[in-house]
Amino acid sequence: MCSNLLMKHWNGGGYALAKIPPPLWLLAEVTHSCPLQCPYCSNPLNLIRKQEELDTEGWLKVLHEARKIGAAQLGFSGGEPLVRKDLGTLVGAARKLGYYTNLITSGVGLDADRVAELHEQGMDHIQISFQSDSQALNDYIAGCESFEQKKAMARAVKAQGYPMVLCFVIHRLNIDHVAGMLDLAAELEADYVELATTQYEGWALLNRDRLLPSRQQVQAAEAVAHRYQEKFKGRMKIYFVVPDYYEGRPKPCVDGWGRVFLAVGPDGVALPCHAARDLPGLEFANVRDHSLEWIWYESPAFNAFRGTGWMKEPCASCDEREKDYGGCRCQAFKLTGDPRNTDPTCALSPLHQVVTEAALRAELPGRSSSAKPLVFRNRRNSPKA
Repeated sequence: MCSNLLMKHWNGGGYALAKIPPPLWLLAEVTHSCPLQCPYCSNPLNLIRKQEELDTEGWLKVLHEARKIGAAQLGFSGGEPLVRKDLGTLVGAARKLGYYTNLITSGVGLDADRVAELHEQGMDHIQISFQSDSQALNDYIAGCESFEQKKAMARAVKAQGYPMVLCFVIHRLNIDHVAGMLDLAAELEADYVELATTQYEGWALLNRDRLLPSRQQVQAAEAVAHRYQEKFKGRMKIYFVVPDYYEGRPKPCVDGWGRVFLAVGPDGVALPCHAARDLPGLEFANVRDHSLEWIWYESPAFNAFRGTGWMKEPCASCDEREKDYGGCRCQAFKLTGDPRNTDPTCALSPLHQVVTEAALRAELPGRSSSAKPLVFRNRRNSPKA
């Protein structure tokens, strides 16, 4: 466990203490309410209800305190952040505080007037997500009619002078449509396109057997992305992220626990990773009860996996321990039962078979049709309901 402002690092011959860096990125998950019901949603299964959400003053306090301790980039997320009627007020306050702001939205609940309002209040960046390239598949995955609305709002965002930033979440149901997605992005004059492979947390983990693509599908989709990167070089930047189930090494989850990223949930619970609230043995503090400065630097939960001093083997002696920081603590817990284990997506993990077995099941002929039905994210399906 680390003391105030210090964290342990292994330096080859013992543990060395280093200062805790300030957070750079604040994710404000202002609500879990959402008109979409995507089965890959990373929100927790137990959704925070509207009556539990921070009010406007609570969020303004969060923005002030996070900026005071160093946060410079701010993402408004959800659920669907546009559900909050006070979003424009929060954006305006963030601009005055000096944040670079980003709205992560489905586009549902947006119209040209609201885009103009957000622009006037100082929003720097709007990212619109699509579920696929066709109306039928997009609306099926989203659980509602939204495709034409998304297209209209993408154009409205572009008309306000914003860079056009589109995100397609990739999984087994749509991964064979990557070329169509990129054609749609070109039609909408996108500047940046993220082909974001599903992260198997929350509802996505619940639906993994229906959503995890095969290795061959991933390789084919990546090849398509590379062809379009060449085709649109200098006009549209395209990012394709290989699922960590197929990479052999884990990604540095949020650039390392408690190093860069600070999330605040709809109810005011502060988290070092938006999915961390389910981890056992950790009590995450609420901004209603503690300052963000205390939470970031001194709370036991934020110090639990900082640095490398907490690591077990094989991470403790691995040359890449300060590159990937042992991977994702949430994934380690969800797949192995212990958040201190090496992320099992790492080929060096003694429990790597839990990932390889899931990948092998994805190769089985007819796997999608034989797997249990999709569970769409909504209140009725939530265990808390």
